[in-house]
Amino acid sequence: MGIKLGVNIDHTATIRQARATNEPDPVWAAAIAELAGADIITVHLREDRRHINDRDVRLLKETVASPLNLEMSLDEKIVKIALEIKPDEATIVPERRQEVTTEGGLDVVKEAARVKDVAARLKKAGVRISLFIDAEAKQIRAAMDAGADAIELHTGSYANARNETEQEAELKKLRQGAELAHSLGLEVHAGHGLTYRNVEPITTLPHLTELHIGHSIISRAVLVGLDRAVREMKALLG
Repeated sequence: MGIKLGVNIDHTATIRQARATNEPDPVWAAAIAELAGADIITVHLREDRRHINDRDVRLLKETVASPLNLEMSLDEKIVKIALEIKPDEATIVPERRQEVTTEGGLDVVKEAARVKDVAARLKKAGVRISLFIDAEAKQIRAAMDAGADAIELHTGSYANARNETEQEAELKKLRQGAELAHSLGLEVHAGHGLTYRNVEPITTLPHLTELHIGHSIISRAVLVGLDRAVREMKALLG
């Protein structure tokens, strides 16, 4: 089976919020993405609700046919919403109010007790747990100890590499991280900063089962339509 594509539809909501109106509706975007071949719908319910809001997540849970992946922080208010909505999967990410987008992976080593507690509560509710982390051995081992089902390798440093040498160095780290995670029984996902131009080398990572991509797909959709944008990314995933 090929690599599954999780389409992050946050930025349809970003466009909506820019005018404080009711369109484009991310619920509609999810339906179009699914029809175009998206295997997973991903949304990030941020603490400041800068794009996706509570209403979106509730309606998406009721309407999407594919698995719903909720990116979320460890904030207790967000955890309680996740426990109520019960997405198919929760990807726990770090979050800072002033950041433009998620910067770096979750420090599972530092937040070990908190992550383990939240993971246990969500798993009890039937939610699979993924942790968004850097490809560092200590973080991967901590993810296993915390009870995660999967890790999502942060590909931001790879995406920001300035030349082929830097890119290959980052790919090497990601490959090693994927091998270690798999050996520990963790499912391997990846995402962040991936585009139509840089995604293909990432598809060669060992044991990779899911890629989560948002901004690049929505950006292309503005020009060519969401259906075509999703289909083109699916084709690159092979």
